[in-house]
Amino acid sequence: MSATAVTEVPVRAGGGLRDYAVRVGTGLIDTVGEVARAVAPSARRWVVIADDTVGALYGDRVCASFGGADAPLLTFPAGEHNKTRARWEALTDAMVARGLGRDSGVVALGGGVTGDLAGFVAATYLRGVPVVQVPTSIVAMVDSAVGGKTGVDTPAGKNLVGAFHPPAAVIVDPTVIRTLPRRQRAEGLAEAVKHGAIADADYGRGIAHRAEALLSGEVEAIRRMVLRSIEVKASVVSRDERESGLREILNFGHTLGHALEAASGFGLTHGEAVAIGMVLEAQLGELVGHTRQGSAERLVEILQAVELPVRRPPELDPEVVEGFLGADKKVRAGQWRMVFLAELGRVHDAGGRWAHAVERGPVRTVLESS
Repeated sequence: MSATAVTEVPVRAGGGLRDYAVRVGTGLIDTVGEVARAVAPSARRWVVIADDTVGALYGDRVCASFGGADAPLLTFPAGEHNKTRARWEALTDAMVARGLGRDSGVVALGGGVTGDLAGFVAATYLRGVPVVQVPTSIVAMVDSAVGGKTGVDTPAGKNLVGAFHPPAAVIVDPTVIRTLPRRQRAEGLAEAVKHGAIADADYGRGIAHRAEALLSGEVEAIRRMVLRSIEVKASVVSRDERESGLREILNFGHTLGHALEAASGFGLTHGEAVAIGMVLEAQLGELVGHTRQGSAERLVEILQAVELPVRRPPELDPEVVEGFLGADKKVRAGQWRMVFLAELGRVHDAGGRWAHAVERGPVRTVLESS
């Protein structure tokens, strides 16, 4: 399929690094090689990293987009439980075995797991080589592929080992969403709903109104949704590249969400856990007085419209969930910290502080009542 009109959203990398753009358009998956060479001309050899599911679907096309040049495909077993230091080691060893030097680059082809893992490989291989992110899931398109956060999980929690490594480019082709199961489309929409919750209430409500088109993978509906979410995230990360302030608002729903995900042994998908986490954190915000009453209920309506869960699975013991909260990256001096809504579409701001200390008692109350 030939590429149609392309829309670009600029992102400021900061820290003296080169800014980049997110390119969105149908058919772009067949242009990856061309774009990669243009945005990272110093990289003469490329490797494409994908999980075995996405590799089987799109690996040959992306490798072929390099026009016959040697661009091998490296795969790993699909699933969050494979986003580990052991997989990082195996992939970097495979690159060493192929004699790839500092004049090489990485294409991260896949969902959020692949983007994080392959991005971390690129960030650390020979102290850093370029990476081009090619997200193939909604969650990666609207969130994880943008912003330069990479990393792997440990037994203690998600993304505890990682690095900031902005991509040279992000290439989004909405047509690849058609190969996803409906459940995976739904879970990806959790991050889009989050963008509406923290920055644009009308956008959040619009997701609910267009729920069936989005869940069924209608390309134009997906394209418009992806563009608006990228605009929201790019606006935030461009103002806070290293998560030292404003960027923390993107963690709304993720503190409790990550704890739920880990406590479930990743039986909950990332998007499902974040959906529940957003509801719980909105309820917690109402309980402690940061969030307008009724905000959680309106958030529940949007999430249910896109077929996402809104309650803690009863088999997840609140005490076990709390045990994973201590590993959250926002913890300071042992104090749990969370992002709260002021109301749907706006985050609670206490004089430029976005993550707020919260006591264990209210957290337990919300967990037990969910």
